[in-house]
Amino acid sequence: MLRRLLPCLALGFVVSATFAADAPFPGPRGEKLDLAAREDLWDKPPQGFLAEFVRVPRDQVVGFALYTHDRGVLKLSAQLYPLKPDEPREVRLEFRRDGTWREAARAPVLYPGWSAHFRLTPWEGRADVPYRVRHGTSAVFEGLIRRAPLDQEVIVVGSLSCDSNKDRGDRAEIVRKLRQQDPDLLFFAGDQSYDHQEHTAAWLLWGAHFRDIIKDRPVVAIPDDHDIGQGNVWGEGGLVADSTAGDSGGYYYPAEYIRMVDRCQTWHLPDPVDPHPIGQGIGVYFTRLRVGGVDFAILEDRKFKSGPKGKIPLMGPRPDHIREPGYDPKAIDLPGLQLLGERQMKFLREWGQDWTGARLKAVLSQTAFCGAVHMHGSKSNRLLADLDCNGWPQTQRNLALAELRRALATHLCGDQHLSVVVKHGIAAHRDGPYAFTNPAIVNSYYGRWWEPADGLPGANPVPGSPLKWTGDYLDGLYNRITMIAYANPTFADIKTMAAHQRDPKAELGDGYGLIRFNTKTGETVFECWPRYADLAQGDAAQYPGWPVKFRMEENDGRAVAGYLPELIVTDARDPVVQVVRESDGDILYTRRIRGDRLRPPVYAAGTYTVKIGRDRPDLWTKSGLTAATAADRAGELRVKLGPAKR
Repeated sequence: MLRRLLPCLALGFVVSATFAADAPFPGPRGEKLDLAAREDLWDKPPQGFLAEFVRVPRDQVVGFALYTHDRGVLKLSAQLYPLKPDEPREVRLEFRRDGTWREAARAPVLYPGWSAHFRLTPWEGRADVPYRVRHGTSAVFEGLIRRAPLDQEVIVVGSLSCDSNKDRGDRAEIVRKLRQQDPDLLFFAGDQSYDHQEHTAAWLLWGAHFRDIIKDRPVVAIPDDHDIGQGNVWGEGGLVADSTAGDSGGYYYPAEYIRMVDRCQTWHLPDPVDPHPIGQGIGVYFTRLRVGGVDFAILEDRKFKSGPKGKIPLMGPRPDHIREPGYDPKAIDLPGLQLLGERQMKFLREWGQDWTGARLKAVLSQTAFCGAVHMHGSKSNRLLADLDCNGWPQTQRNLALAELRRALATHLCGDQHLSVVVKHGIAAHRDGPYAFTNPAIVNSYYGRWWEPADGLPGANPVPGSPLKWTGDYLDGLYNRITMIAYANPTFADIKTMAAHQRDPKAELGDGYGLIRFNTKTGETVFECWPRYADLAQGDAAQYPGWPVKFRMEENDGRAVAGYLPELIVTDARDPVVQVVRESDGDILYTRRIRGDRLRPPVYAAGTYTVKIGRDRPDLWTKSGLTAATAADRAGELRVKLGPAKR
């Protein structure tokens, strides 16, 4: 049977359903937050677009819903418009089975934020199930809980971010294409709101834009800096920031506001793997989600990252901007600086070794592990480096990418207002995973461009590419990257871009990404579609340089020095194989192979241990193995795994 659980206790959130109307957020910094969605909004005439927008007819107060389901648990969040004092603070979740609607659970409407949450288990996920969220006697929002696509060969993900508030109109041109392309999962990587002090109203507007596509498929939405009211955010474990610039580290607005944003955007994700809150009682949500045969790690780039102010030398007009030519990158890559933090690094290491329900792996997070941008805001503003990206701190960036590489995982993100595909380098160019930064949904808030100062392509440019500046580069933080594709706006400044944001012929670098994971062959395809693209034109309607195709194995680009004995598994198909370097215990990789044979590659001479299992490398071990060259053969090992562990 479905069990009702108390949603307000998950993720460390402590939220009351009845806040005082005049003080949902404490202190001077909280006085002007969420004014358009306060309880007392009905006592005064509306002022401004958002205050007008949230006053909907009472049969429309259920704005939208978001859900995920994995491993027998369904989590669903319902977002409501502000309720009047005499309206009930409760919603009902119903499912239609055998042609009849039946109530499954009830949940309180939480204020501030006007959200309600359901966690239901067990959830089989074997069939499509219509759902509806009801409030009062007339307000209804309907959608569909999709069945788990376990038998589906290709899993499609829509990737979006940066929904500019300079365009208050609909997003029909994007929603229409996405409904036609029918992704199995939607990933919104952040900046769903640019109205810094008005998250609830702006979040409702985002939901109104996308409700017709988010209602009937799993959605991952994660907040970024603008969602929580800052220009940038380095969370530094929950410190209090000294300004909305955020560069001191921490959060400027009260923790109650941050918790509300996280609750509204992320409560519906699978339960966090390590739910202990950070400073100020701010929750965490980093977790995993399996859709079909693809296993997604969902990270929080910002929450643990060190702020630059006062920790590194000032080399530009701001603590996070570097303009000093020829600077020493070691001067800013200092011991003790954090990126993902120890807890998320531990999660990545464990996630990479657990292939239960997975044939491919990918990481979802807010921003890129490099600075694949040269010009910021306008083409007259060239920066060497922007410390807002995950390319800094560099040592921590390399350690994070090494974890992705161990699992053959690709990276999907947003934030940058410039869509690119790069292949990361760690110790050498191209030895790391592929990554795809999606374009801004509406690119009229902050433009960026990729254009090397010398105007030259990098070494080993992409053969036959229509783009001038592909190939091997160092970014402004001296990280190795290989530029595969980029989607520059053709305008030179953001003011002109905003003036043309509704012009279908304007080349603004806006739109969305689409990723196709083939769980049978291991091929991944990155697609990049302009906002006003015509799907009838096929791939010709994508940005030049796309689509980009590669095999899962190419997420590890290290030069192979030799091969261990061929493994022949006699009692299992597609097992999980791990190779460990014995000299230091380093895990080279853990991967699910296709078939029952593998010649495990290694990248240096030495002795190695091989571990094999069905979903984890836990059933068979052989140590003391040495490698032969590609031309020679190191023999073969016949492996019998035996029964699975319980």
